Amino acid sequence: MDEVIATFPNLGDISFKEIGSLHATKSKLLCCHFHSQGKLLAAAGHDTKVLIWDLDNYEVNCGEGHAHVITDVRFKPNSTVFATSSFDKTVMIWDATKPSNPFQNLVGHGEHVMSIDFHPTKEGLLSSCDYNDEIRLWDVNTGDCKLSFKGGSGQVRFQPELGNFLASSTGNIINIFDVETNNIQKKLQGHTKKIRSICWEMNGNFLASVSEDSARIWSISEGKCIHELYSGRNNFQSCTFRPGYSQVLVIGSDELLQLWNPIFQSNITTPYSAHSGIISSLANSPLKGIIASVSHDQWIKIWQ
Repeated sequence: MDEVIATFPNLGDISFKEIGSLHATKSKLLCCHFHSQGKLLAAAGHDTKVLIWDLDNYEVNCGEGHAHVITDVRFKPNSTVFATSSFDKTVMIWDATKPSNPFQNLVGHGEHVMSIDFHPTKEGLLSSCDYNDEIRLWDVNTGDCKLSFKGGSGQVRFQPELGNFLASSTGNIINIFDVETNNIQKKLQGHTKKIRSICWEMNGNFLASVSEDSARIWSISEGKCIHELYSGRNNFQSCTFRPGYSQVLVIGSDELLQLWNPIFQSNITTPYSAHSGIISSLANSPLKGIIASVSHDQWIKIWQ
């Protein structure tokens, strides 16, 4: 494949290039996530199958188990085990080394399950949220739901490394929960439209969020927005931090990837034509220094 390189002069020496692509489905893709080592990428969406792409040898394996749209996929840290959430109201647990079928099914949500995430250090602790604003904490080792509480209907993401906090989006608000007490420590407010995506900076000091109206970077210690970018007509959909740059955000919208360096230029992004549909999810691999994008156009692409 010919590599197309885009260099962004207003972002200093940051450059961006496509280094791989895969068209392995005939349905819209909605979610993706890297294995901790960056070797494997999981992706899923409307066709209810999970795709596991081995980036080292370009092999693709599929898993089937859900009865409806898959909304989120997340690897357990330093493991080939991963979880998926679905409109079928279940959370399923899989092993990427033999992904044809899930080996565990977590049942209890009363509505579409929208998102899941594994805790970075607490063995087997998984969070999930559903369309009815219910968050559940699961012990994957036993399959039991340890606790349920209200406060998340969009995405749930544990703080990296220490895992002291759980961030959850609900409507246009982000709740920051203390993982030990499950109490809300901070409410991050400022978006006017529904938040589409949230992501942590790898050290857990900053959180980014995007909605159709804007992208924001929040200081968790201060509990406030420190950078804001209005979307204009771009309709932001997804985000992830650029590996190696603590506050450079990659934003996915309709067809475009945009690099935003708010330290360098607060209200300007450099766009890159990446897909032919909505870029629904982005993921990064800090170890490999790469980013994955998935889209309604059915393509998975890898960027560096």
